[in-house]
Amino acid sequence: MVETLYLTLNLINSFLAVQSVIRKKLQLVGITTLLLACKYEEVFVPVVEDIILISDKAYARKKVLEMKLMVNALQFNMTVPTTYAFMQQFLKATQSDKKIVSFFLIELCLVEYEMLRFPPSMLAAATVFTAQCTLGVSRKWNTTCEKHSSYDKNQILKCSKLMVSFHQKTAVGKLTGMHQKYSTFKYGNAARYEPASFLSKVWF
Repeated sequence: MVETLYLTLNLINSFLAVQSVIRKKLQLVGITTLLLACKYEEVFVPVVEDIILISDKAYARKKVLEMKLMVNALQFNMTVPTTYAFMQQFLKATQSDKKIVSFFLIELCLVEYEMLRFPPSMLAAATVFTAQCTLGVSRKWNTTCEKHSSYDKNQILKCSKLMVSFHQKTAVGKLTGMHQKYSTFKYGNAARYEPASFLSKVWF
């Protein structure tokens, strides 16, 4: 389920905010939070051995089970409002047909450290706005969008500008997996849309 990805990222960020981890154990944190998120969201949960295979057998079963104690550091707070939940709400409220482009843009943000400053609700609102600008549907953030998101255009503009910059660079560099994924027919060739570059020049 898509929700699992967003919960996994939330758990990683929440854990690293309260617990320092050496670099060589970051992957262990990642696969363990994935296992926890799967147990929370999925109907069919992968076994520990499946998770270990993802890491190319970098960690023993015992290490993964020990790391599961991270739930203590998280105070068992697994029910959190993720960006995905807000995205679903805002897209439904605006009766939007921009779903694929919206998820392309938000997934670009998942690996960007500087996006951690924005709350999930603002990320979702900025994504919907940036998607409609990318598709040329509208450059306005109307009253319906403001009502359901509680953000006006000025509040989400900075976030939108960063999304546009990520979109502009998505086909270059080391992390091009998202561009390849969303350049397929299955995902509506969303990555092939021209970035809404005009947003980078907008000031209020």
